[in-house]
Amino acid sequence: MERRSFLALPWFGRRKEIKACGARFRVIRRGSTARRYLFIHGDETTARDALAAHLTAHDGIGYSVLNGKRTITGAHGMVYDPNRMFSEEGLRRNLDRLNPKAEDWQKRAVLEIVAQDRESFVRRLTPPGKGLLVALHNNARGYSVKDEVAISEEVSLQDEAHLHEFLLCTDPGDFAKLKTSPFNVVLQGKPGGEEDGSLSRLMAKRGIRYVNIEAGIGKAAEQKAMLDWVQSNL
Repeated sequence: MERRSFLALPWFGRRKEIKACGARFRVIRRGSTARRYLFIHGDETTARDALAAHLTAHDGIGYSVLNGKRTITGAHGMVYDPNRMFSEEGLRRNLDRLNPKAEDWQKRAVLEIVAQDRESFVRRLTPPGKGLLVALHNNARGYSVKDEVAISEEVSLQDEAHLHEFLLCTDPGDFAKLKTSPFNVVLQGKPGGEEDGSLSRLMAKRGIRYVNIEAGIGKAAEQKAMLDWVQSNL
């Protein structure tokens, strides 16, 4: 997506841009609250628009990637998934997978660039006190809540007819509330298995309240309904 398309988005409140981990993000501040928001995959436009609309009516600080693709193109043409950059191990694996013919020195350059401000970016995303970080994602590649069931501590499938729409949370107290909703929900507060560099895994490790609102691409009404429920109940 071209830059002018992002500039046309209906953001309200104070806004600026930052560079972090080899990517650019628009920062939107509205009011005063301990709630933070993240949109990180540039091709997931339903999620982008849902967050844009939400922050015209609700307080929070939102970080929205300024990119039209799922991946970031970094130093020496290396591409990487920005939701795999939250640990060095996860980013390294992602670089290996997406750049199989690259030299080690090329991938090392990206690792060093991301490492320079990874922690400062994570601090920006981390809500103060017992605040909540909300991420918005879309899926269009067969991914659904079923892919998360085996690695989750608790699962509530209230809407098995719509498995692409679900909430993933890291806090047991939030799960207790979310399972009373009409939506599919999984709890992942104790990440195990292979380190993948995702933000959800990092937030779980650090004991930060995090909710990912996942919906199929184009499922705007469904994603808005989940976001509104989180806004009203968490």
